[in-house]
Amino acid sequence: MIITQKNMSQLSWEKMDNLLPAIVQDAVSGKVLMQGYMNQDALSTTLTDKRVTFFSRSKQRLWQKGEESGNTLNLVEVSSDCDHDSLLVLARPKGPTCHTGAESCWFDNGVPAYTFLADLERVLADRKFADPDSSYTASLYSKGIKRIAQKVGEEGVETALAATVQDKEELKNEAADLLYHLTVLLQASDMSLKDVIAVLQGRHQK
Repeated sequence: MIITQKNMSQLSWEKMDNLLPAIVQDAVSGKVLMQGYMNQDALSTTLTDKRVTFFSRSKQRLWQKGEESGNTLNLVEVSSDCDHDSLLVLARPKGPTCHTGAESCWFDNGVPAYTFLADLERVLADRKFADPDSSYTASLYSKGIKRIAQKVGEEGVETALAATVQDKEELKNEAADLLYHLTVLLQASDMSLKDVIAVLQGRHQK
C-alpha cells in the first residue's frame, strides 16, 4: 500500500521491533540506491519534509540522508510490501547516494540495461545550456528544434533502410542514433521519455 501519515500506523511496527528496513530506489531509472531503517518518527519526518530520513542504529537518532554531504534523497513515494514489514522508497537523488561517492551502494553489481536510458536522458538534459562548442549535443540544441527534428527524420529513414536490407549491425547503430536524437528532440521540446511512456501505458490499459 502507498504510505501516508494517516495509514502508517497499519505497518507491522511491533513485529519488527519498531524498525522497518527501507529500500531506496531511483524514481526515474529504477536503480536500487541504498538500504536504511525507519522508525515511526523517521517515516513521519520523511513524509512531512519530503526528504528521506532514517533512524541511525549507530547514532541512535534520526538521520536525514545528505545532512552533511548535501546529497539528499527527494521523496516521491513510500509503499509497503504485502506483509507491511518493509518499505520501498521512491526518490529523486541529488548527487551520489553512497558514502563512497558512488551513485548506488551496490556499485559493484550490474544494473538493468534499460536504466541507461534514464542516465542518458539526464546527461542530455545537462547539455541544454552548455557551450555549443563543448559537445555535439550542445551544438544540436543551439541549432533549434527544426534541425533536431530533421536529424530524427534522417536517422529514422536510415534505421528503416538498415532493417530492409537485413543488416543487423547497421540496424543496431542506426537505431541507437535514432533513439539518441529522439531523446534530444524531446528535451528540446521540454518533454521527456517519461511522457512517451505514459502514453504507451495508457494505450496498454485499453
